[in-house]
Amino acid sequence: MLIDSHCHLDPAYLPDGPDATLDRARAAGVGGFVCIGVGRDAQAARDAVAIAGRLPDVWATVGVHPHDAATLGADVTDEIARLCRAPRVVAVGEVGLDFHYDRSPRDVQEQVFRSSIALAREVRLPIVVHTRAAPSETLAILDEEGARDVGGIIHCFSEDRAFAARALDLGFDLSFSGIVTFKTATSVHDVAAWAPLDRILVETDSPYLAPVPRRGKSCEPAYVVYTAARLAELRGMALDDLARATTANAVRRLGLDLPV
Repeated sequence: MLIDSHCHLDPAYLPDGPDATLDRARAAGVGGFVCIGVGRDAQAARDAVAIAGRLPDVWATVGVHPHDAATLGADVTDEIARLCRAPRVVAVGEVGLDFHYDRSPRDVQEQVFRSSIALAREVRLPIVVHTRAAPSETLAILDEEGARDVGGIIHCFSEDRAFAARALDLGFDLSFSGIVTFKTATSVHDVAAWAPLDRILVETDSPYLAPVPRRGKSCEPAYVVYTAARLAELRGMALDDLARATTANAVRRLGLDLPV
C-alpha cells in the first residue's frame, strides 16, 4: 500500500469529482491520501477538512501558500487557524517561500511563513513546506522560528544533497513527487538514492507534475505508483519494500490513524 502524502483535491481540478479520482487510486494500490487545503480564500481549506471528515482514508492539511501570502486577509488567516484544530487535520501547510514566481512580495511571504510556523508550534502539528528558488532563506526561517520543535515535510523535493542534509537535521522528512522520474532531475535522483529510508515519503502534488510515463497530463493520486517505482529503482530495492517504508514514514510523521 502507498500513501499519497500531498495531493490537491479541489473540485476545479477534478473533472469527474474526487470520489471517482480516489477510486482509481485505490484500485492502483494507494491506501491513503493527504489533501492539501490552500487557495486564494479559505474555501480550499474548508473543502479539505470536509473530504477528510467524509472519507476514512483521507486526511487534511490547511495553510497559506506563498503565492497567496499577500492576498489573504486576517479573516481568512483566522479561519485557517481555527480549521487547523479540526479532527483529521494533520499538518499546517503547504506554507513556505516561492521566489521563482514571486506572486507575493518576498517580505510578505517571509512574514506569513514565520507566522505559519508559530501556528504549527502552537497547535503542535508538523509543517508541510513549499520551497522554490529560496533554499537558504527557507532553511534559515525554519531554524530561526524553531520549526524543529514540530518537524514536518519538505514537499515536492527539488533541491540538492546539501539542502536535504540540513532539512533532515532540522527534523524534516523529504517527500518525492513526479520530478524524481524526470531524466534531467539529477540532483533529485542523487538525494532519492542517498536519503535515509525512514525519512522519505512519496506524493503526486496532483494535479501538477505528472510523472513519466504520464508527463504532460493532469496528475492524479493514482500516479503516485510511478513515482514510488522510480524511487525504488534509484534505491535498488523492491517496490513492495519501498511502499511499506514510505507508508510507515507518513503514518509516523503525520500521526495518521492507519495501521502499518
